[in-house]
Amino acid sequence: MKHLIRPVLDPKFYPMIAALEDFDAAVQKAPSCDVTLVVERSGGYNSVYTFRAFQDGVDDAWNFRIAERLAKTLLWVCGGYKIGVFGSPKIAEHLKKTYCLSGARAFDADFMSGVYERPFEVELLDTVPPVKRSNIKVGGHLEGCRIGFDAGGSDRKVSAVIDGNVVYSEEVVWHPKTEEDPHYHYEGVLTAMKTAASKMPRVDCIGVSSAGVYIENKIMVASLFLKVDKEKYGTFVRDLYLNVAKEMGAPIEVANDGDVTALAGSMELGEGRVLGIAMGTSEAAGYINAEGGLNGWLSELAFAPVDMQQGAMQDEWSGDYGVGCKYFSQDAVIKLAEMGGYRFDPDLTPAEKLKVIQRFAENNDPLALQIFDDIGVYLAYTLPFYAKFYEIKHVLLLGRVMSGKGGNRVLASCQKTLSAVFPELAFDISTPDEANRRVGQSIAAASLPECE
Repeated sequence: MKHLIRPVLDPKFYPMIAALEDFDAAVQKAPSCDVTLVVERSGGYNSVYTFRAFQDGVDDAWNFRIAERLAKTLLWVCGGYKIGVFGSPKIAEHLKKTYCLSGARAFDADFMSGVYERPFEVELLDTVPPVKRSNIKVGGHLEGCRIGFDAGGSDRKVSAVIDGNVVYSEEVVWHPKTEEDPHYHYEGVLTAMKTAASKMPRVDCIGVSSAGVYIENKIMVASLFLKVDKEKYGTFVRDLYLNVAKEMGAPIEVANDGDVTALAGSMELGEGRVLGIAMGTSEAAGYINAEGGLNGWLSELAFAPVDMQQGAMQDEWSGDYGVGCKYFSQDAVIKLAEMGGYRFDPDLTPAEKLKVIQRFAENNDPLALQIFDDIGVYLAYTLPFYAKFYEIKHVLLLGRVMSGKGGNRVLASCQKTLSAVFPELAFDISTPDEANRRVGQSIAAASLPECE
């Protein structure tokens, strides 16, 4: 890629968008063919991505590397239990060996199997199937007496909302990630619901914003239940929100917190095509499409590739390298600080380390400011890559990393780099203020279900 602006503290950063451009330039000079990747999920819905690749046998190693990163991105953006490959038997065979329980991407295959409750597979396709996309109309319903609940990792928030107005709201500290008994989670959620219900004449419906993957309001994967023995408690965890709704006697709609954040932004803007990215403990994301609905995608961008450099930082959970959680989170701040020569007190938690650097930034420390500038460069090169999968008009940036002067530097650096390298991309990038974020999020969560 021409005019590559590299992060000062991470000069070997090789963004996905640059890697794709370099690959495409080389492919144009050699025997090539179209290769199509198809990721299929529940209901027969699929996501399709076609790219030009070397013909089998010309440069298989480069083909494999690019195809694997694109397949990985499709999986974590859209979700699915099957990867179909059309146009290259060798790529299909490579992905089959890679995305299996004994392969390099065993984590991905196992995760997707758990989400969609069926074995993960890769197959060679004879034809490219027609695209089947979903548009889930959710949110934006404000009439009646509603409860909006936000299940966070350190506190739970609940609001009573009457005809779009918050009449009561509270935050309660809890510790769901360290609790082994899911009855702790159940009672916490139910208590919050009953408190909100007591502030209204009735409860017409309930909306829940919660980190994790949800299908038909069932908890498929969620970090809130990290310590819960899934085999021991079986469907109790999976059906927790459904059971709470039964006890409350009201219909419920559960959505990923990233999607609810994007929904809140969409409701405020009055437009769709909104990508929300929260930079905190990890990278969380959500998306509202042009029709103002959800695509039914995972949008777990924490595991989508960002960096193609060989020595990129490894994610401890998935075992993969160069994925979003190490570039748009507190881990990114810590990584860049250490690359810049700073040494943290080893007894500090990651959240405390972030606060150290943020304090330095407030005092205009050069290293701290450079850290946030570099995250802005990361983002400027990553948004065009995300735009290959999402139709983006608005980008909302949230989370602890985006607070204070550091967050302002991230935003300014991103906008400056985008203008210099991708002037044709007109993303509206912003950070909502704290008041709008809190109230807007609770109203958005409450607006999820359509009351009968």
